[in-house]
Amino acid sequence: MNEDRRQFWALYFARFAEGFGFMTLVTLLPFYINVLQPTDTTILGVTISAGLIVGLYTSGFTLAQTVAVVPVAWSGDRFDKRTVLLVVLGIGVGVYALFPIVDSSGSFIGIRALQGIAVTGSGLMTLSLVGQIADVGTRANHIGKANAANFAASIVGGLGAGTLYEAFGFGPIFTIIVCITLVAWLSTFGYLETDETRVHGFPFAGLALNRRILTISAFRFQYAFSVTLVRTWIPIFAGVAAAEGGLAYGGLAVALATVIEKFTNMCCQPFTGRLSDSYGRALFVFAGGGAYGLIALAVPFTPAIGAALDLPAEIVLFGQVSPAFLPLVALSGLLGVADSFREPASMALFADEGTEDGGVASSFGIRELIWRPGSVVAPLLGGWLMYEVSMASVFYVGGAFALTGVTAFLLILVHTHGRQALFEW
Repeated sequence: MNEDRRQFWALYFARFAEGFGFMTLVTLLPFYINVLQPTDTTILGVTISAGLIVGLYTSGFTLAQTVAVVPVAWSGDRFDKRTVLLVVLGIGVGVYALFPIVDSSGSFIGIRALQGIAVTGSGLMTLSLVGQIADVGTRANHIGKANAANFAASIVGGLGAGTLYEAFGFGPIFTIIVCITLVAWLSTFGYLETDETRVHGFPFAGLALNRRILTISAFRFQYAFSVTLVRTWIPIFAGVAAAEGGLAYGGLAVALATVIEKFTNMCCQPFTGRLSDSYGRALFVFAGGGAYGLIALAVPFTPAIGAALDLPAEIVLFGQVSPAFLPLVALSGLLGVADSFREPASMALFADEGTEDGGVASSFGIRELIWRPGSVVAPLLGGWLMYEVSMASVFYVGGAFALTGVTAFLLILVHTHGRQALFEW
């Protein structure tokens, strides 16, 4: 195995560890809601509703990610990215060891915030190093493979979390995550070469004015609301009690409805990444984002679709579910296919611009910062919509954000870069 291949595989496994921990917590989220039973809370005379507390289960994580982006990305460009990656993986080992002590909404939100720092640091450094090591003609393909490793971990983590929780509770799950993250640290230490690139100054400033980055930001800012709402509320919709607007499925059914998106995304991304390397970036961002929005709008109709097709309410291995189960799984899988066109193209575009202008970690950092407002605000919005309006409204709003995002992207692309830009980027 040549040296570059060993480095790629070490980075792929680090992405695996990141995805495993992240998706495990997403899958366990409805069960933490059921166990911790969030209620209206008054702090310093201000009443925080149960819906906002549910939103903070995710927003605490994403807010910490937002705070971490600039210092982590700057450190990666200014110093050795390998060292930064080792530090954040080490933080991850400690964070996952803390989850078994969770006994309240407050402690869960706090530890989730620490997890956000570890996940963001690992994601920024692994993607920056993959983009830096890969040649421009293979960049989206290698990024697609790194993302596929992340999604493979999400599948294993999601299914494993649902199954292990029903059998043993929370504790053993986090022992497994700690072990996997520790192996990722050891493989990174053993196989990844020292990063010799050094970028002085503050590359965020120059890259923030890059024309292509500004154009795609018009889409990405809105799309963040869509993906955060839809990905977070698919397992909530599947797992919470019917009284809260959910389907009240068991752990394994929730896991399948959640990880099927990761599975289809994993299978498609290496292929769609190669297509993006050959045919450009913009068309894949536009088509994938638009399709994602349309599919999200259909999610609340899964009970009606299941009833119209007279689908079974009980399935072997999953037990008593409802006729909505198979349509929900199918739509979740289609969400993964749609996003597999968008994600490697978007990531490769940021890697292209960062590598050319200097500061690939800062380029990915800008990509993360554009995402953060949506990822922080959307869970709060979703929690409010779920409790004050309806479960269905979460998916309607999520789908609408994706559609307005691709519309803005197309209009700015044509106006700024010409009518053929959709096919030339």
